[in-house]
Amino acid sequence: MIDFYTAATPNGFKVAIALEELGLPYRVIPLDLSALDQKKPEFLAINPNGRIPAIVDRDNGDFAVFESGAILLYLAEKAGKLLPADPKRRSQAIQWLMFQMGGVGPMMGQANVFYRYFPEKIPAAIERYQKEGRRLFEVLDSHLAHHEYLADEYSIADIATWPWVRIHDWSGISIEGLPHLQAWMDRMAEKPACQKGITIPPRNEKPEDLVKQAQQMVTR
Repeated sequence: MIDFYTAATPNGFKVAIALEELGLPYRVIPLDLSALDQKKPEFLAINPNGRIPAIVDRDNGDFAVFESGAILLYLAEKAGKLLPADPKRRSQAIQWLMFQMGGVGPMMGQANVFYRYFPEKIPAAIERYQKEGRRLFEVLDSHLAHHEYLADEYSIADIATWPWVRIHDWSGISIEGLPHLQAWMDRMAEKPACQKGITIPPRNEKPEDLVKQAQQMVTR
């Protein structure tokens, strides 16, 4: 059994999708980020960085894993799925996973902060992160012009990237003129695990409540 500590964010959705795809038994433990559950001592014992998601593998000596990319690698290796067996293709999947972890996620995250949440509007910061997010989308589009999935076969690289790209509107980043990226997004959105993963944990807040919670976290 996997204990899955999460909240309704793109990084949390990555792991939820992977767990669904892999068919691993898991238990969802939602954290209230606005209440700073992620900073409580019991969670810091699992993830000293105080961020979601994190897992504890109860079938492997209560082994804790944090950082969403590391969790995806751990789960794929545990199940023997979603990561190519061929060494070169495996490397390609990991390269695109790192592209998401080091580029797409951080740049879109900063775009979200300055475009949506930060109390003061700073046009230069908004433009910087939206332009870099768009550039990264163009890299994805160019690659996907010749590949159905990021590492040719569906893998954790796609699972890591899709929950972020799908919220491009929220980040204020256009996907106009990127047909290959859009087609890939459509393929991903059709997958049952993707459809279910973005509902875990269930979200009951109103949009204005989510903005308020995010503003509280930014200013703390």
